Amino acid sequence: MADYVERQLESKLADMAQWFPIVAITGPRQSGKSTLARHAFPQYDYVNLEDPQIRASALEDPVSFIRNRPDHLIIDEAQYAPDLFSMIQVASDERNTPGQYILTGSQNFHMMQHIGQSLAGRVGLLKLLPFSYQELWESSLTSKDTDPFTLRGGYPRLYSASIPLDIYFQSYIETYIERDVAGLLGVRDRTAFRKLLYACAHLAGRLVNISSLANDIDVSTATIRSWLSMLESSYLIFFQQPYHANLKKRLTKKPKLYFYDTGLLCHLLHIETTGELVSHALFGEIFENLIIAETAKCSFNTAKTPELYFYRDDSKREVDLLDYTLSRPQAAEIKSSRTYHAKYATQLTSVCNDLSIDRQDRFVIARVEDTYHTDNCTVSSAHDWLIR
Repeated sequence: MADYVERQLESKLADMAQWFPIVAITGPRQSGKSTLARHAFPQYDYVNLEDPQIRASALEDPVSFIRNRPDHLIIDEAQYAPDLFSMIQVASDERNTPGQYILTGSQNFHMMQHIGQSLAGRVGLLKLLPFSYQELWESSLTSKDTDPFTLRGGYPRLYSASIPLDIYFQSYIETYIERDVAGLLGVRDRTAFRKLLYACAHLAGRLVNISSLANDIDVSTATIRSWLSMLESSYLIFFQQPYHANLKKRLTKKPKLYFYDTGLLCHLLHIETTGELVSHALFGEIFENLIIAETAKCSFNTAKTPELYFYRDDSKREVDLLDYTLSRPQAAEIKSSRTYHAKYATQLTSVCNDLSIDRQDRFVIARVEDTYHTDNCTVSSAHDWLIR
């Protein structure tokens, strides 16, 4: 069993608790939110609203639930008791001190709705995703070869217990995705919803066409939009938007779809071994998903909102990643090859010249052994990109 894995977000969590009376941690189910909160604040009392008795107490008498507890409290899955949020506001305003309440929640749609209604301006917001490759590397729980991590993903329970991947992810789909996400939407046709999950897996790294998805699954486009929105707000998938600037080129308007966790993605694609992974017809897209998702995690783990785009114009020039999160934008072409070829940098160079992205901020990320520099770009190993 793995020891506690240090989370990069912990330092930002400590900062937020010095600045705000309430801190909310959202993220997907089983990403380690309660573990992080309890590790960061061991002196705080802890309640979990998934416990039916505790939830009933919070729902029946939210005033006593808050008044009868210490002023330093972690409330896990807080969205299950909406009336608590108003009482938390009253109590925190009375004390007017930072770091009173740490709230966690997996149902981001409801969590943010309650926060917006009752706690606006009083809450520091953080997002915790499954383990990043960097976190596991620093804890000696993954290797320099990124393929095993791609297959396994970052859900903490896979590293704290010896659960076979297929059993873990099948349970995750049935107990969390279908119960939480489909249940929130009132989905009656679970078969169609599951078909959407598998369709999303085959779309990873590709442009999303809502009408085509609706036709394939035989539901309305409005239904597809609603289901995708809920999968997104549950931190299972995310969309990378196309980059738009004041250019004369015609640019695509459709977003690309990615999974936050490549382990779940591989499971949905029925990939069970690293051998199957690297020989899979979609391995290029899966590797791209890995790089994009881990780059997003890097931003979230430092309490920044990632600004990640891709570029595609009518001249068929494409660049997989434009990262505008930091003050100096970076551009990267992503290739699953173990060998670098100069042609990989051709469109990267052309687009970066148009966008005024400097030579030192241009990368080709590949499965090469070591990082090195060429005349046009930096050729980065996946390992080096993910731990930077």
